[in-house]
Amino acid sequence: MRAVVALAASALTTTGCILPLPDFGRRPESAAVSPEPGWRLCPEIAADLLGKAPSGYTFECKIVKVPQNWHKPDDGQTFDIEVMRARATDQRDRIGALMVNPGGPGASGVDLAAYLTLGLPAEITRRFDIVGFDPRGVGRSTPVDCYTDADLDATFASQPDPVTQEEFDEVLALTKKMADGCKAKYGDRLGLFATEQAARDMEAIRLSLGEGKMNYLGYSYGTLLGAVYAQLYPKEIRAMVLDGAVDPLQSSTQSSESQAMGFERAFDNFSAWCAKNKTQCPIDGDARAVVEKLMQEADTNPVGNPDGRKATAGWIFWGVVSSLYTQARWPDLGQALADLQDGKSEAIFALADSYADRDANGQYTNLFDANAAVNCADDGKPASVEDIRRLQSEWRVKYPLFGAPLAVGMLTCSVWPAQRDPYPTGKAEGAPPILVVGTKGDPATPYEQTQKLADMLGVGVVLTWDGEGHTAYPETRCINKHVNDFLINLVVPPPGTVCPAQ
Repeated sequence: MRAVVALAASALTTTGCILPLPDFGRRPESAAVSPEPGWRLCPEIAADLLGKAPSGYTFECKIVKVPQNWHKPDDGQTFDIEVMRARATDQRDRIGALMVNPGGPGASGVDLAAYLTLGLPAEITRRFDIVGFDPRGVGRSTPVDCYTDADLDATFASQPDPVTQEEFDEVLALTKKMADGCKAKYGDRLGLFATEQAARDMEAIRLSLGEGKMNYLGYSYGTLLGAVYAQLYPKEIRAMVLDGAVDPLQSSTQSSESQAMGFERAFDNFSAWCAKNKTQCPIDGDARAVVEKLMQEADTNPVGNPDGRKATAGWIFWGVVSSLYTQARWPDLGQALADLQDGKSEAIFALADSYADRDANGQYTNLFDANAAVNCADDGKPASVEDIRRLQSEWRVKYPLFGAPLAVGMLTCSVWPAQRDPYPTGKAEGAPPILVVGTKGDPATPYEQTQKLADMLGVGVVLTWDGEGHTAYPETRCINKHVNDFLINLVVPPPGTVCPAQ
């Protein structure tokens, strides 16, 4: 019996595992500090993520209590939101706090704040505290936790494109069973994890910090979260950077098709690179043909793995998806495919597990639980099961590798049994210029969405990176120059600015 692929496909907008970024300069050793009232020292979070807490920073955490339902804020029901503040000990001319979000929905902003101490340019960390939070339902903030590890393993192992009606019906049944399990555990609260609720939480966090206006850096889904905040609180913004734009005006069906197109384009770019770099991509044959053949062979004779898993078509597919989020992983994919041709599966599992947030013990974070809860609460008009079945066939032709799985992925929200709470879409009246950054080769949030988000907000200014992968900052000197100057000095890049790939 094939298990559900819908859940995993519905989460392609996730950032996956955030890779540690290069250090932009040495820091002095951390000094002993006493946390401010309401804060606690929490260097152990950074140490757990990075091996040791980076020197030259203090790490403090606090809980911010927010109403469970901002539409009924006086009912006394609250969620706990975990917030981390990373502050460089060599700060000078401090501007304020820079709130960050990594996307997902479902990825941890607390983790991102720790990672960015190694990744952000020193001129930013010397002027801003880096503040990350786990949005409601995510990680350390009253997490949604209703999927079992076994079900998630079955999800990722399953055939990405269940062709026969029997296979499709099995996917639908298990998708509904998992969704109903979440409803049984959380009841009416399951509809409270919507993006608008989280955007209102951001304002509560800003106020709890005792800061002035909002400085914000949002990636991927974090651009949608930032855009909703900008509509609700436009006059509370000082500087906002939205990198990897989500178009809030598109339907969930349009979003899925856009991603199918984006991943096909990114895979074509990988294939062209692979053909020219055989030392780094030592596969036997054309990359697309190799992947299709390996997935087909895996249906009847999957390669085994030392941990007991089989490299089914599903695991191969998600390994490919994972590698397209950053060009740095293209050589990893090339080697993983070559290894599969030689009967070895460890490398493809490493890529797939990093996307799935699965550890060596087979345990998952709540990334996909939260992803479903947020996406489906937001989706006021999900596609019907009948429409999904039709689109599966149509997109299989238009987008041969990614189309059908993206269509099937919409099943999660089509059967989700919770109240819907769509986010607002419109102008950010009264907001200052908002910098919207787009990457031409972005698979998960295709470049075409960049201008659409900027136009919807009315105050968006587009900065383009002619590069590959999901999101742009801080990838190159050109991108860093424009984003840093915007965050620090509020200088907007000239219209039509395009940064080169390198």
